[in-house]
Amino acid sequence: MNEAFELREPRLDDVERLAHVHVQAWRETYAAQLPDEFFGDRALEFRRALWRRMIDEPAPGSHTVVAELSGEIVGFASAGMPIAPEKPDPADRELFMIYLLEAHHGCGAAQAMLDVVIGAEPAFLWVAADNPRAQAFYERNGFRADGLEKPDDRVPTFLERRMVRTQR
Repeated sequence: MNEAFELREPRLDDVERLAHVHVQAWRETYAAQLPDEFFGDRALEFRRALWRRMIDEPAPGSHTVVAELSGEIVGFASAGMPIAPEKPDPADRELFMIYLLEAHHGCGAAQAMLDVVIGAEPAFLWVAADNPRAQAFYERNGFRADGLEKPDDRVPTFLERRMVRTQR
């Protein structure tokens, strides 16, 4: 699949579209693992507030990018200084999120977004333990599981696995 996507910084007028893409990407990725409340109206309102805050008051050192195709947002990625660093910190950069709508998997946008927000720098991320596609993508980019896993506070059966890249 070779689609002509464009990467750019998010804008305030993107908040509604970003919230919808965020919830849709979660539905496509986690529907079998999380309860419906993660994809409903409350989830959408939470994502609107998150995106307003991220755009209005970006965290120091953070970098966020959206992928757009034919004027439609189809994905996004964000990275920055660790939010809740583990001691010792595995790296000075954390990939907070990267999502691409399923219809656009394989078009190269996820790779381009990852390259923009963290480059080749050492970094770490948390990925759903039951998401082999994402884990394979991260492994191709030099990340390795370091053995640390944690359950989600709201859904203890939903495990996240930490992956770390020390160099590329």
